[in-house]
Amino acid sequence: MSDRADTRHIVRSIVAIVAGFLVIVVLSVGTDVVMHATGIYPPWFQYMPDSLFVLATAYRVVYSVLGCYITARLAPDKPMRHALILGAIGVVLSTMGAIGTWNQGREFGPKWYPLTLIVMSLPLAWLGGKIRLMQLNGK
Repeated sequence: MSDRADTRHIVRSIVAIVAGFLVIVVLSVGTDVVMHATGIYPPWFQYMPDSLFVLATAYRVVYSVLGCYITARLAPDKPMRHALILGAIGVVLSTMGAIGTWNQGREFGPKWYPLTLIVMSLPLAWLGGKIRLMQLNGK
């Protein structure tokens, strides 16, 4: 492969990962904004019961699978690897979020919530990648 082709390949890989990441962030934050604006969630940085964190977890699951699928779909090759890279980024960012909010008060949610985000990142990435592989294999 030429240097130009190598560069194009790397750029496409980065774009695939960034696109999936942006899908997850935009949909998650957008849904959070709507939930707060409509009164389903309390005002920002106020206590929220566990049941609402279960709801937030549910839509984050869907958005994570979708974002990782998009990453796999846009990947120039090795779709599962790209999806799992995005999942690993999710693990790192979720861990940073957990550390940053761990003992900051009830308004940052129950302890299980950030731990759930960390633990689910790679399996959801795998699922997004798997969906793409099943498409490619015609199954």
